[in-house]
Amino acid sequence: MTDFVDNDPQETQEWLDALESIIEVEGGEKAHHILEKLIDMARRSGVNLPYSSNTAYVNTIPVDQQQRITGDQDIEHKIRSYIRWNAMAMVTKANLKPGAVGGHIASFASSATMYDVGFNHFFKGDNHGNGADLVFFQGHIAPGIYARSFLEGRLTEEQLNNFRFESSGNGLSSYPHPWLMPDYWQFPTVSMGLGPILAIYQERFMKYMEHSETQDTAGRNVWAYLGDGEMDEPESLGAITLAGREKLDNLTFVINCNLQRLDGPVRGNG
Repeated sequence: MTDFVDNDPQETQEWLDALESIIEVEGGEKAHHILEKLIDMARRSGVNLPYSSNTAYVNTIPVDQQQRITGDQDIEHKIRSYIRWNAMAMVTKANLKPGAVGGHIASFASSATMYDVGFNHFFKGDNHGNGADLVFFQGHIAPGIYARSFLEGRLTEEQLNNFRFESSGNGLSSYPHPWLMPDYWQFPTVSMGLGPILAIYQERFMKYMEHSETQDTAGRNVWAYLGDGEMDEPESLGAITLAGREKLDNLTFVINCNLQRLDGPVRGNG
């Protein structure tokens, strides 16, 4: 906001009321069209247009335009609560052991719903007709994926209790690690920033296979789950221009904006 003194606030309010009326009666597209015309006219008239690198926390898709999610939401919420609890318990127990190696609680706790919706409604498996999706999990949320696998019967309680204690031969790696757990993890995503750049080049190679008619990958998606603090790493956005230039439209970045990073609050980067 500028320091401009509004000598006629009633007129200003009339403009705001008119815009609100257009949105209610004719919809957001009409309002968008009018604003574009006004901006164009202001720019041609030499008006200094306002700019802000920060925007309000508002959903880009209005609630009334969102599709209703399928499935039993009560059951999904209950399962998600169990997963959150087990993930937290894993990290807490690890912190009580000698060395207090611990782990990360907030990363998964703040993004559990996004993973749950992905697993239940979006991710395609190997038995899908179009082939499996590829998912790059944010490295620090590994306890949440382990907790989900425990509920599914894929991991044992002993393995959960040995989170980050692999010397016994029956532990779980700290982060997604295909070399240490080849039958479990598919892609490494730590150190931070590794996930997004790998996801971009993975999708680029899949596009190459599609265009060269080597393999039909059109129905497969690459998902990269990232943290907002992670996006401050130079590698995280280092290849983003490649994704736009190559039109990698089967690539989706899901960014958890919990405003936390390991060394303090996230340095706002939009």
